[in-house]
Amino acid sequence: MKKITGLQVQYFHLCHRKLWLFGSGIGMELSSFFVAEGILIGETTYARRPQKWRELNLEYLKIDHYDPTENLIREVKKSPKLEHAHVAQVKYYLYALEMRGVTGAGGIIEYPKHRKTTNIDPLTNSDRKEIEGWIAEIERITSLASCPSLVKKGYCRNCAFYDFCFVR
Repeated sequence: MKKITGLQVQYFHLCHRKLWLFGSGIGMELSSFFVAEGILIGETTYARRPQKWRELNLEYLKIDHYDPTENLIREVKKSPKLEHAHVAQVKYYLYALEMRGVTGAGGIIEYPKHRKTTNIDPLTNSDRKEIEGWIAEIERITSLASCPSLVKKGYCRNCAFYDFCFVR
């Protein structure tokens, strides 16, 4: 399996241009207020969680919260607005765990500001096939010689790459 990060899977589901830029070493996240706010929420919301949960560093993947006794991944996100991409990221983490022999894991995505939780069931055969398709497409997009064309979406204004794409 190629070294694809959870963030690349998330970007694949949001914007192929953003995926290509990130894969080419162009990172704009550190200068983004929206990203900084999301990191702060993730770090401060569940202060006692480190007592029970473990961070997994799987070479090129970093899973922030994993409970080995419950075989469960938790992701904390700022807003459910882009939930489809968050679900894809967690499913990819479950797939990566399976590739390392950890089977039957599930996931939970928490949106503390919205008091919402989304449960992710263990992977099905259909999920695995779909994820393998994502991996192939991510590899294809990140190996393109030039940046994919701009496709304006409703969430572009809050994107860390907004200035790159829209400010001339």
